[in-house]
Amino acid sequence: MPNVSPSGPPMAASPLTRAVLEIDEYVASLGWDQPARLFALVDTARLRTQEPGLADRLGLPDDGSAAPLTPIEQEELPAGAALDEFLGTIAWPDSVAGCALTVERLMLPPSAEASVPQQLSEKQLAAWVAKHPERQEVRMTVAVLRDGARDSALRLREKDSATEVLTGSDLVPGLADALSATFAE
Repeated sequence: MPNVSPSGPPMAASPLTRAVLEIDEYVASLGWDQPARLFALVDTARLRTQEPGLADRLGLPDDGSAAPLTPIEQEELPAGAALDEFLGTIAWPDSVAGCALTVERLMLPPSAEASVPQQLSEKQLAAWVAKHPERQEVRMTVAVLRDGARDSALRLREKDSATEVLTGSDLVPGLADALSATFAE
């Protein structure tokens, strides 16, 4: 995965925010309609020391200028697997400081929530949202660290620009909780 370009996240951002925005920028470069993508977050200095060959292949500079966390994309998620069930099968090695996931979803603005029909199955609800005229496509990038820190980035398809990405620690709490559970002992 490429390192953040000069137009990337501000240097004052926390290491986790920088990693989230780096992943968002990388996935945005691939376009929309992408499958969910899972990333391990590793300590860059530790990676450079313990796996110099991998660090070189990733293009990480050894002059100390690299971001503190390096995202490493994992194998593609199994097709057809429910995301929550898949996340329940993950156990990270101690060398992984955190993880991140990007996923695209349809969402409705709060003004449309009152019109959601009750008693729909999950599949019926998804079909109803997909046909709703106010639906919006969103890409969510959510990251967590072993110590409980979390951050996320949201990008709307209709405002697909790095300057329009919303960040915050509690934007997608359910997904952050699911990712945190992959570190439970």
